[in-house]
Amino acid sequence: MMTPRNIRVLGVPLDLGQRRRGVDMGPSALRAARLQASLRSLGHTVEDAGDLPVVIPETQPEGDSQARFLGEIADVCGATAQRVGGFLSRGETPFVIGGDHSIAIGTAAGVSSELASRNEKLGLLWFDAHADMNTPETTPSGNVHGMALAAITGLGPAPLSNLINRSPIVEPAHVALIGVRDIDAAEKPNVRDSGIHVFTMRDIDELGIRTVVERALKIILRGATGIHVSLDMDFIDPSEAPGVGTPVPGGVTYREAHLAMELIADAGCMTSFEVAEVNPILDTANRTGKLAVELAMSVFGKRIL
Repeated sequence: MMTPRNIRVLGVPLDLGQRRRGVDMGPSALRAARLQASLRSLGHTVEDAGDLPVVIPETQPEGDSQARFLGEIADVCGATAQRVGGFLSRGETPFVIGGDHSIAIGTAAGVSSELASRNEKLGLLWFDAHADMNTPETTPSGNVHGMALAAITGLGPAPLSNLINRSPIVEPAHVALIGVRDIDAAEKPNVRDSGIHVFTMRDIDELGIRTVVERALKIILRGATGIHVSLDMDFIDPSEAPGVGTPVPGGVTYREAHLAMELIADAGCMTSFEVAEVNPILDTANRTGKLAVELAMSVFGKRIL
């Protein structure tokens, strides 16, 4: 059984990083799916810190079409980093619920900064159908949620990659991207040249999810002392998780997703966790929100027996 944790939940209802409305209600969807009660049933202490304030897109100018709402997103990510770092410094486990995947820049920055104050380095497991390695120069959409991992690994844009006055936020050698199956043509060189470790859906098909996750953990823990887990719900096949803004067929199954989370729990090195891109407007009876809570339970130690 996993050692009981003091889990601090933080909602970041950010929807400025993409164009489909509804993802700002993701935190509410997880809470409605009994997030706190579910985690408490595993023996953890759970406190909800509420939601960070986020402006809505209709009230703000978009700014640069190649990085829409960049300044506003940087502000939210900065506030997220400050809160998350504070939780960790008090011995709490941050659990951030979003919101589009831009939130991960703030979460990773907060955890990385706190670990750096202890002379420790952060590893990052990034579960996603997309690489999120675009930059303003390569993006076909201007959506910042597609630049999140690029910002974390130091490719920019500068207001995000320099969020904690130290770039990269996480060293590429300590990053593993798992489940990717949709990469923009101009984005591919960014992925290939970045130094991150990539496990595509073909790798999962050929090796199995257990081998992929175990290899990823082994690789990124060389020099890293803890791991932040960032779960974009489009990692899972849309037949299981329909309530996401950018669904891509051919994702992992229900059981593969659970096994991935269980293996992370077994490793015992998770510093923090986040779930992004739950969009209740596109969902069916909160199916994706409920699955997100189930996966959170697995990563926080739930076992079949």
